[in-house]
Amino acid sequence: MAKKDPRLPDDNLEEPTAPTLPVIEKQTAASPAGGEHEGPAAGESGVSYTGGSIPIPDRPTEKQASPVRQPLGKTVLVKVQAEPEEARGLIQAEEALNESLPPRLAPVIVVRDLIKTYMLGRRTSVPALRGVSLEVRPGEFVAIMGPSGSGKSTFMNLLGCLDRPTSGEYWLSGKLVSSLSNDELARMRNQLLGFVFQGFNLLGRATAVRNVALPMVYAGLSRRERERRARKVLHLVGLGGRLDHKPSELSGGQQQRVAIARALVNGPSLLLADEPTGNLDSRTSIEIMGVLQALNEQGLTIVLVTHDANIAAYAKRQVAFLDGRIVRDEPLSAPRSAQKEWEALLKQSASPTGSTTVVEEGVE
Repeated sequence: MAKKDPRLPDDNLEEPTAPTLPVIEKQTAASPAGGEHEGPAAGESGVSYTGGSIPIPDRPTEKQASPVRQPLGKTVLVKVQAEPEEARGLIQAEEALNESLPPRLAPVIVVRDLIKTYMLGRRTSVPALRGVSLEVRPGEFVAIMGPSGSGKSTFMNLLGCLDRPTSGEYWLSGKLVSSLSNDELARMRNQLLGFVFQGFNLLGRATAVRNVALPMVYAGLSRRERERRARKVLHLVGLGGRLDHKPSELSGGQQQRVAIARALVNGPSLLLADEPTGNLDSRTSIEIMGVLQALNEQGLTIVLVTHDANIAAYAKRQVAFLDGRIVRDEPLSAPRSAQKEWEALLKQSASPTGSTTVVEEGVE
């Protein structure tokens, strides 16, 4: 047998392989997780508000493997294109930066692939929502816009737990709404949600205090505590001098302020306003939007439905519906300021040159 040349490589040796690049994977939770978050303290000027608890994600007990923060329900792969030693140094630097960042607040509202179909008879189906997905985080002021029949009112009913979707998921403050019983839904509407409607929906024979105190009857509070809270909230919305007035003795703007106070009296995490200025003139609409903006600045999360682009311009974010779908979702870098416009109205009213007041409708 011929001897093998020692200069040739051994047949049993494996061919060298290229070094493997590290792959870091992070899988976020599939559903909103919650903790407790106290709303910001009320300010000393303007309208103040102290809301209920808002869930925030728990801080991880172990060091996270990934330096990347992503929204809920997404998987992210990060390939580090570097030598292993170099890659570990980059990862450690990113982790140190990640730990120094404040935790991101979990959404108050998470909607995924929401579908709502109404049945007319046995064979005719009318789709109202066609796969809507949306998140609303604590402290946002969102305007839901769209023409009649676009699905915005149906969407608001679902957010308010007044109706159930045909399919899809709706998470409210970390709870899957479809898994709740009717009693749990009623409790959630009473404690976590505040409603403001276009038609005020006040009791005609009841005073402002009694109208505002009504939700607390279902919360089981004593009559003395109900009246104390009602008077306090009415003072917050500027109606301290109208406590014992009935709706027929109040202007449209004052009636809507009573409705807003009623929505706030149980300290909700979320205020839902369905066309709150629909029955008001332009001057009174500015007054009401000033109240809502002041509440939002104090930390209250607001979702407002409107068909009026001028009213939507007061919000910080606009979501446009059309044919049951979201066609636009964008933040406003410079929303209109109702406070500044109201001050301009007062100055013009006090001007001796004329009694007519004009407010520019342009959006910054």
